[in-house]
Amino acid sequence: MEGKMKVAVMTAPMKMEWVEREIPQPGVGELQIKLEYVGVCGSDLHFYSEGRLGNWVPDGPLVLGHEPGGVVTAIGADVTGFEIGDKVAIEPGVPCGHCEDCLRGHYNLCKAVCFMAIPKEKDGVFSEYCVHAASMSFKLPENVSTMEGALIEPLAVGLHACELSGATLGQSAVVLGAGCIGLVTLLALKARGVSEVYVTDVLDKRLEKAKELGATKVFNSKTESIEEFVKQLPGGGVDQVYECAGNRFTTLQSSRLIKRAGKVTIVGVSPEPVLELDVATLNAMEGSVYTVYRYRNLYPAAIKAVSGGLINLKAVVSHTFDFADLLESIDYCLTNKDDVIKAVIKM
Repeated sequence: MEGKMKVAVMTAPMKMEWVEREIPQPGVGELQIKLEYVGVCGSDLHFYSEGRLGNWVPDGPLVLGHEPGGVVTAIGADVTGFEIGDKVAIEPGVPCGHCEDCLRGHYNLCKAVCFMAIPKEKDGVFSEYCVHAASMSFKLPENVSTMEGALIEPLAVGLHACELSGATLGQSAVVLGAGCIGLVTLLALKARGVSEVYVTDVLDKRLEKAKELGATKVFNSKTESIEEFVKQLPGGGVDQVYECAGNRFTTLQSSRLIKRAGKVTIVGVSPEPVLELDVATLNAMEGSVYTVYRYRNLYPAAIKAVSGGLINLKAVVSHTFDFADLLESIDYCLTNKDDVIKAVIKM
């Protein structure tokens, strides 16, 4: 495809505008993809509202959006295994492939990675088309839609958290925070056979969604104490705790919920760089702490789990907005956090 396309560009905090750009053409090893759905992530909202995300500060205009599903429209040189019209989920980070981290299989930790919607790395995909490395584009089977393709990105985070912590059949778990990442962590746990999962949040709408997706019991932390509840469980706690809210309160609480030799996995990204852990309790329990940075080697497994009916990704979406209304949609997501569980943009 050639010609012009519409792109939404963030030019300053709380400021996004439409521009026209040339439709990019695929280079060697690349695909051109017409985007059909792009998920709205909390990190997009952080960038937009605060003009930065942790240590990443845009040094100029930045296109947001890094959860894409679409259809192949052109194929670059040296690409095999794809045809025009193929539906794909796009893994947004392209690692270098030859540094020590990549060669050990930890490509999510590659220092030279080019990740969508990260300053100095790569623009995001709030645009009609993009080009992307074919090696990081994954074909979707007939029964998986491009909307589900867009949500493979957050799902991979939940799967990675469960993989690192070794969540397994017969264990019990608490998920702190029922935003998108908390919910996909719940779905990943259930798919791995962890049927006893307790979920906390302060927003009832999110807790209702967690219940719908199979949580054993949900707790509104404003009025109910998960700590009191888990003390009554066999062993006085759970095997696995996943901190998915990214805040001070839940991070501190996490180590007080495990049974002896339990595991705490920090999944949520906090806007504050320094948070407290209850180390005395962790020591007494000989608890382990895992931290999660994105995901690795999980897109094929995630797509299979969705295709095979193990994971119902569609159910996570609460709002769908049209690309034409993107600027208003981002504002809506920011000002209606109580209401928006997961929004996707239909391109």
